[in-house]
Amino acid sequence: MCGITGVFAPGRDAARLAYFALYALQHRGQESAGIAAADGGTIRSHKAMGLLSAIFDEDILSDLSGHIAVGHTRYSTTGSSIVVNAQPLLERTELGDFAFAHNGNLTNTDDLRATLSPTTVLQATSDSEVMAKLIVESKGTMLDRIAAVLKVARGAYSIVLCTQDELYAFRDPWGVRPLCIGTLPDGGYIVASESCAFGPVGAQYLREVERGEILRITGKGLESHRTSVESAIPALCMFEYIYFSRPDSKLDERSIYMARYAMGRQLAKEHPIEADVVMAVPDSAVAGGIGYAAESGLPYVEGLIKNRYIGRTFISPDQKMRSRDVHLKFNPVVENLRGQRVVVVDDSIVRGTTTPRIVALLREAGAREVHLRITSPPIKHPCYLGVDMATYDELIAANYTVEEIRAKTGADSLGYLSLAGLMTAIGREREEMCVGCLTGEYPNVPATHQTRVLAKAEI
Repeated sequence: MCGITGVFAPGRDAARLAYFALYALQHRGQESAGIAAADGGTIRSHKAMGLLSAIFDEDILSDLSGHIAVGHTRYSTTGSSIVVNAQPLLERTELGDFAFAHNGNLTNTDDLRATLSPTTVLQATSDSEVMAKLIVESKGTMLDRIAAVLKVARGAYSIVLCTQDELYAFRDPWGVRPLCIGTLPDGGYIVASESCAFGPVGAQYLREVERGEILRITGKGLESHRTSVESAIPALCMFEYIYFSRPDSKLDERSIYMARYAMGRQLAKEHPIEADVVMAVPDSAVAGGIGYAAESGLPYVEGLIKNRYIGRTFISPDQKMRSRDVHLKFNPVVENLRGQRVVVVDDSIVRGTTTPRIVALLREAGAREVHLRITSPPIKHPCYLGVDMATYDELIAANYTVEEIRAKTGADSLGYLSLAGLMTAIGREREEMCVGCLTGEYPNVPATHQTRVLAKAEI
């Protein structure tokens, strides 16, 4: 899920621009962050565990001088959440140094690792480092090396890479993870996981980076190099629309907010119910909740207020508080719930541990009925392409029917958006998307990898 950005800004402080772009991408990863900057001769880097605001200050950013920068905010999949796995990674070749930042998850990491030189030393435990080392050990120009790696790496990877004087951005042939490019107001370019990163730096959205495309940005401008993608089917992750992307971003000219709004409307068509009000679980389900209300004709209300400062924290509640952790994150608006038949719109149910607590919280606040409506189909399969989607044993929809899930959540009714309804809402064809977590049919994932149940430690 990680957030990545690359900046080429002649005459400007690229690290500072990268910092503000990463701030807009903080929702894509909160475990570590880093920025590397190049000034034409030297690459300087700083990274650490935690949030951007705790890692960078004015003095650190001032030390990262240069007109080129790459940045990363990490959500761990392959590799432990430790500082050695924080990115950008710095590597050295006979061509010079480069900094490397990756969003995604490789599915043939073991095979790729086996092709590395026996003398290669891996410092980290992530698939990202294996890919960076492949570039180090390849031959030719940097463009040649990247193209060679694109031919052998399988899985999900959107990557930004900077040398001392060039910026590269490239995307896997399946286009699993998003990547887009924009133009900076005073000249230059910015690449980012999502278009919401462009606003804080005044950039204008240009387009998506195409699947299998390599962008090379130098003092002479932007070059596009296309690699062969004939054998790779399009496979953009469906969850970008449902949950990952910020609602003010867009994918292939489609507003994420409007896609989620349409999901809510479609959900109301598929699962209508007699009720008094509609609410959403903040924040990613809000657009869907508003859409459900618009289609159903029911009033939309705020039922839960989210504490913006609760997230991944170094301070864990004690056991008595842990049993009430949903109260730490959400506070009910009793006046909107008391005595009401409430439709609750949420984006997904994964493990099914939080949803029963939310239902109980709403009943404590006086809700007379609670009807769950989910803007994604049931999630029945793990993800092998960079999302911590749990194991088969942990996925509630892999083990229980919809009626059994309803009973476990304590809701009065439960309705999921259909797969066909999801595709209608987002305006995409099923053949263009990765829906492996819904159907068990994955793009570019070896059968041996698919049949292996992921252990918690692996993801």
